[in-house]
Amino acid sequence: MGGIFQLLGALTATFGVYGVYKLAKVAYGQWTSPLNILPGLPFSQLLLGNLKEIWAEEDSMEPGELIEKYGTTFRFRGLFGKKRLYTIDPKALNHILMNHNDYQKPEASRHGLTSIMGAGVLVVEGDKHRQQRKIMNPAFGPAHVRELTEIFVKKSIQLRDIWIEEISKGRGQIDVLSWLSKMTLDVIGLAGFNYKFDSLTRPGEDELHDAFSHVLRASTNVSVFAALRYAFPIFRSLPAPGDAAAEKARRTMLHIGSKLLVDSKAAIEQNKGSGKSKDLLSLLVRANTSTELTDNQRMSDGDVLAQVPTFLVAGHETTSIATTWALFALTQSPDVQVKLRNELLSVSTDNPTMEELNALPYLDAVVRETLRLHAPVSSTARQAMKDDVIPLAIPFTDKKGVVHHEIRIKKGQSFSIPIIQINRSRSIWGEDAFEFKPERWESLPESASSIPGVWGNMLTFISGPRSCIGYRFALVELKALLFTLVRAFEFELAVPVKDIVKRSSGLVHRPVLLTDPDGGNQMPLIIRPFQRP
Repeated sequence: MGGIFQLLGALTATFGVYGVYKLAKVAYGQWTSPLNILPGLPFSQLLLGNLKEIWAEEDSMEPGELIEKYGTTFRFRGLFGKKRLYTIDPKALNHILMNHNDYQKPEASRHGLTSIMGAGVLVVEGDKHRQQRKIMNPAFGPAHVRELTEIFVKKSIQLRDIWIEEISKGRGQIDVLSWLSKMTLDVIGLAGFNYKFDSLTRPGEDELHDAFSHVLRASTNVSVFAALRYAFPIFRSLPAPGDAAAEKARRTMLHIGSKLLVDSKAAIEQNKGSGKSKDLLSLLVRANTSTELTDNQRMSDGDVLAQVPTFLVAGHETTSIATTWALFALTQSPDVQVKLRNELLSVSTDNPTMEELNALPYLDAVVRETLRLHAPVSSTARQAMKDDVIPLAIPFTDKKGVVHHEIRIKKGQSFSIPIIQINRSRSIWGEDAFEFKPERWESLPESASSIPGVWGNMLTFISGPRSCIGYRFALVELKALLFTLVRAFEFELAVPVKDIVKRSSGLVHRPVLLTDPDGGNQMPLIIRPFQRP
């Protein structure tokens, strides 16, 4: 027995010494950090650092104070007080996003995302990312999105007809977020891997949907232990409440995903030389089996399977949230709603093609303004993989009065890339940057051209080699939804506008009601059928 106690004592001492060493190393790194010369937020609290202030700025629908007070580039403290760089400087952001091998997602972020969606194209880095991206790119090109537009429009019409039926039953107030979430889930099921969720007609009755929802909910739980797991890998091996249920849900997703992959391979083999399946998974499998690829260029079955939850998250959550905020914005701008409806009604068909949707200039402007002002994903993170020097378009002055046109960075330094803040920067967009004005897209300020985005002079879809692979898919689906719904209905906010606030919910920012904090994410609108004159 004495030997056991001696062993435990030795282990405790070893871990204690190791812990002290790690803390000392972190403390020294913070003390000597090149970020110390930057203006920065005062220390707030040990666990969350300044994250509450940062999150409050991202959640707010009004101009914040941080950039006004500390400038376009400053430092703040993240979990457990670690210093992080915050910048909306376009030159700095372009440097970080274009040099994607030197600036990757932090390991802790990758771990968290992998637990939700597996090691898909949104998570992996380096050669693995290049391999997956190369094989997947054709599935998200204009030609294939054109073929998928029929699915977008068909499901939009189904949602329209359900709302008409709801209104006929006296239910004029509708939580549009919940219905849009069902619709976009149905779309990604069919367009992503030829799977019928049928959420619009039989919600809550699908095993894959239930498993996906459980994993997504588990990822949003915020606690001290969750923070420890995020920051310190050693805690990830320790069990926590909900782990068993989340693991069961992930196994369900893997089981169903494996069956979808087998079915997709069989369908491709059976249909050689005849009609081809249009879903993204089939295209991915077909591209992955191309004779033009060598064996080491192909994705493994595990890599292909990882794209199923990736499709679910990226193709479901973001589009439903974007459409929800678009409808909210239209309730606050009745003139815009009328102008948009008049343009949409000029189209003679209920079933537009991708080209017809993209040919509507005011619809395009409304979509752009929505994604600028209400980007579903408000920020992302990067970590330096080597020592570097980041150039600045807007210099800063340090505590000694020295002006700096660049920032020296050490390997391991973390960055916050505030997507929503550069999209709403008053120095770029003017004093009305926080106002919903689709007309601004008729004559953009010259400064907007400096934003390093892959689409639309904004950072919503990021830029560079890690830009959103599915942005064309999302844009056409969003346009199909607005085309169908705004032609059919008039929208009015069912609560005072000050009751609507944004809250981070996992990967996206969802609306909640201040007067109903326990009611979950919701956007209650009064919907009336539009009567054509």
